[in-house]
Amino acid sequence: MTVTETEYAQGAGFAELYQQVQQFYAQQMQLLDSGRVEEWAATFTEDGVFAANAKPEPTVGRDTIAAVAGQVVAQYERDGIQRRHWMGMVAVDEARGEVVRARSYALVIETPRGQAPFIKASTTCEDELVRENGRWLVRHRLISRDDLAA
Repeated sequence: MTVTETEYAQGAGFAELYQQVQQFYAQQMQLLDSGRVEEWAATFTEDGVFAANAKPEPTVGRDTIAAVAGQVVAQYERDGIQRRHWMGMVAVDEARGEVVRARSYALVIETPRGQAPFIKASTTCEDELVRENGRWLVRHRLISRDDLAA
């Protein structure tokens, strides 16, 4: 059942849920962009999946997600590049109890030290979020870069 087919979507409950999802993304991306990889990875379930059309295989499991992200963040630090993820146009496509499906657009902006920022990638982000112990976590994420085949 999609959100638009439920009474829930018409009331204050949906507005609160939508705000929670927006806040989750804001906090999650700021963790990553500030190099707080372990905290960022903790926003995934233990068995979370990070899939991308830019990678041949998904990254599975919170610890593996943290390790891969840590390598990427370290390389950007060595290269003197600040990355920022700008997520917008968030749509909550489905809400079933403690599970939410959300879709958003994301821009990855890179700023080499002493240079002008530029857009590195334009993507869509499709997430399955689950609430565990009162916190939203990503169970499955699919990032699709616009410049690559789906």
